[in-house]
Amino acid sequence: MAVNNGSFVISLDFELMWGVRDVVTKQSYGEHIRGVHQAIPSLLNYFNNYSVKATFATVGFLFFKNKTELLANLPSTIPAYDNSNLSPYGKYIENEVIESYPEDPYHYGWHLLKLVQLAGVHEIGTHTFSHYYCLEKGQSLEAFEADINKAVYVAQQNDIAITSIVFPRNQVNDDYLQVCKNAGIQVYRGTENSWIYSARSFKNESIVRRMVRLLDAYINLSGHHCYTMASLIQPNGMVNIPSSRFLRPYTSFLKQWEALRLRRITRAMTHAAKNGLVYHLWWHPHNFGINQQENLSFLQKVLEHYQLLHQKYAFNSLTMSELSATLLKNNEK
Repeated sequence: MAVNNGSFVISLDFELMWGVRDVVTKQSYGEHIRGVHQAIPSLLNYFNNYSVKATFATVGFLFFKNKTELLANLPSTIPAYDNSNLSPYGKYIENEVIESYPEDPYHYGWHLLKLVQLAGVHEIGTHTFSHYYCLEKGQSLEAFEADINKAVYVAQQNDIAITSIVFPRNQVNDDYLQVCKNAGIQVYRGTENSWIYSARSFKNESIVRRMVRLLDAYINLSGHHCYTMASLIQPNGMVNIPSSRFLRPYTSFLKQWEALRLRRITRAMTHAAKNGLVYHLWWHPHNFGINQQENLSFLQKVLEHYQLLHQKYAFNSLTMSELSATLLKNNEK
């Protein structure tokens, strides 16, 4: 990849119920989670059709085939959140997790990870082992280190080398980056450079920020959030590829504004392609768990625009670790 070419990065926070269990239930959100088992094969087909690569940032729990395996591989130190509801350990696993898939489509994703592996072009990164919250009170550096080491270990047992991380709820904790680096992780997804996207604990999130973020998905309030290659390399030697845009799922009550949502994304992509910048789009597979036709149709338009930019400006699709490796290699010269 020429350093003056722009890059298109997609990352997916692959978590199933592990990522939302503290805010929703199977009864209220189960359809979204069950739909992931159809959404990921569809996403892989779309990515293949448009020659696009993606990084699947995966919760470590999803590597297990059954509950027995999961319980045998828990880390020695687990987070002691002040709010016990944030922890998936203990009673949650005991009461909510069934022995295996397909009886439990909410907590098992090993078969989907194999599809990603078989595609041969995508990256499997980590979303921590347990969907670990790095800015919540009660957790510690020691517990985070145990979590990350276990995430790397279980991936290695499946012939996967973890070199990228997406922090759950985008709770990037700068104090924890050295732990990631020590574990062989070279790149992470940071947040956009705006007060409405800065990393915060769940308790410190506000309705105002959420509302402004919603508006920003349709109207350019905070900028394109495209990044120069040089700005991504951090003083600690890691690479930060911040988010450019969360691909919000289709909702019927906002369907009249879909053209604005698409234009918000494609204009920023064009800006990145013309100027040799990085554009980083992300979402969760469960965002496509319902309204799949509408969500895939929207994604298709984004991918079609990517192909146009690739042909005209040599805009390249890269995984997080591919871009990171290229940047670090060029930085050594």
